[in-house]
Amino acid sequence: MTDNNVGVADNAVSQPEKSELPPQKARALVLGAIGVVFGDIGTSPLYALRESALAASEGGPLLDSAVVGVLSLILWTLILVVTCKYVLILLRADNKGEGGTLTLVALAQRVMGKGRTPILLLGMLGAALFYGDAIISPAMSVLSAVEGVKLATPALDDYIVPITMVILIVLFVAQRYGTAKVAALFGPVMVTWFIAIGLAGLFHLFDNLAVFRAFNPYYGVLFLYEHPGIAVIVLGAVCLAATGAEALYADLGHFGRRPISQAWLYFVFPALALNYLGQGAMLMNHPEAIDNPFFRMVPEWALLPFIVLATLATVIASQAGITGAYSLTRQAIQLGLLPRMEVRFTSAEHAGQIYMPKVNRMLLAGVLVLVLSFQTSSALSHAYGISVFGAMLMDGLLAVIVIWKGWRWGLAAALALLLPFIIIDGAFLAANLGKLVSGGWVPVVLAAFLVVVMATWRKGTGIIFAKTRKNDVPVQELIGMLRANPPPRVPGLAIFLTSDPETAPTALLHNLKHNKVLHERNVILTIETDDLPRLTDSERVSLKEISDDFWLVRMHFGYMESPNIPSGLAILRKQGFKFDIMSTSFFLSRRSIRPAAHSAMPMWQRHLFMSLARNAADATDFFQIPTDRVVEVGTQVSV
Repeated sequence: MTDNNVGVADNAVSQPEKSELPPQKARALVLGAIGVVFGDIGTSPLYALRESALAASEGGPLLDSAVVGVLSLILWTLILVVTCKYVLILLRADNKGEGGTLTLVALAQRVMGKGRTPILLLGMLGAALFYGDAIISPAMSVLSAVEGVKLATPALDDYIVPITMVILIVLFVAQRYGTAKVAALFGPVMVTWFIAIGLAGLFHLFDNLAVFRAFNPYYGVLFLYEHPGIAVIVLGAVCLAATGAEALYADLGHFGRRPISQAWLYFVFPALALNYLGQGAMLMNHPEAIDNPFFRMVPEWALLPFIVLATLATVIASQAGITGAYSLTRQAIQLGLLPRMEVRFTSAEHAGQIYMPKVNRMLLAGVLVLVLSFQTSSALSHAYGISVFGAMLMDGLLAVIVIWKGWRWGLAAALALLLPFIIIDGAFLAANLGKLVSGGWVPVVLAAFLVVVMATWRKGTGIIFAKTRKNDVPVQELIGMLRANPPPRVPGLAIFLTSDPETAPTALLHNLKHNKVLHERNVILTIETDDLPRLTDSERVSLKEISDDFWLVRMHFGYMESPNIPSGLAILRKQGFKFDIMSTSFFLSRRSIRPAAHSAMPMWQRHLFMSLARNAADATDFFQIPTDRVVEVGTQVSV
């Protein structure tokens, strides 16, 4: 019941920065960004250098040149991918202040006009890979933090997996209560975390002054040149340092470009750099610490507090991925890529704080299966890079279109700006493809399945729309027939929901056919999803009188909003359209999907679509209509 091709003014795709915020508000946004945006990338020092150094050692002694080379690759990955690509470029490609992969899809579709299908496919693939990240990230982060327990108490080694699973189960069960209360703790905890890891790195920074050569990219390139046999493996591990970078862009709407940029440039990146350099300097003096250099840096007296702090930080990092999956799912539903699902709002003040039970259950099941299957963070790291850099590559390709057409830079200029980053993302993705057998197949299989689901839903809904159009009666023609042969009237207002305002709603036709009555006043209501993330009240509702007793109402919602018909009707009342909600009935058409003798879809896809349709959320709940005012009319459609 959405129209994703609504004409929208071709306004700028990069919005100017909002007016200067009061200092207190600005500091609060920076603190919030540190707590929410940088959780994933902020916990990568737990495993990134360890996996990279293990790959660089080739099973033998760890050489100083290998440590410097790997460190150089990590630092320049953070500089190029995170700082240059995301902070300096993509944060400026916003849609009314919102960011993320599906935001790029909306922007690219708006500026391209024709040729939207390839853009949608890129967005579907990017979104599917993000789900892989949302499942792998909690398992990887929490597992790597809990593994520090065996350094403090080796007797607990056998309990690492059970402890990890208990923490994850509690985390996912707590989602139903919302993040508003605990979110206030995120910022201070993550500030403490970054200060702690920065100080830990600083404590070892001067163990070996040769570590400062890592700031010269020459040593990273030299290491890859001199070790071509392991270059791909090392790159596949180095990329772990940038996991979570896409969160900078996805969370743009929550905090704004300036607070995110300031938090990264002046606090998060320096803390990460200090920690990586400290780990490297310690490894050069104590190569035997390669089994867990992060926790080996910490003095013995501070080890247990560090493990507790690391666990809290990884839980926060996991929270960001989980809420990101909720937001992405809601966007996908609004863009017609997924069936309707139940959305619960967990905050009266913040519309973006939502809980989706079905998504939560699927994420928890996936996370627990990964922990049980891989057992260690080292094994699970093989499954990580493909989802992260696959999603980043999709962002880069979509951004080329936005900058080329939306910013009107020209194709050559857009490619000159972004092609280096696309090559870097492609190189990291290719390096991780070598891990397909050892775990990289997980995000690939998951992404392929989700792309098939989205493509099936879009194709199936398209078939149903085309079939229902065959028996459609134009609204004006029906009004003429009713004037010629007026049916009995009943008092009150009837609202009929339809996806095509030009044709008579199926529920209206069935009401006339079976009940043989017509309400005194009738509204044909269409819900439309715009290419903008959110709309103002003035943009929400449009009203058109098409006869003395029929009105056409269009309600517009952004792709990041949940449709709320009662709130739209409240706006309509303020515009002068008078009605009594207690004498208003909502007529919905409930379609029953049946297999067709000759289908446009293969049998497996047809059964998948029918299963998705059966499990879709009830339209009454999805559109937040009062349940005691709804009349559902059943129809059968074959696919």
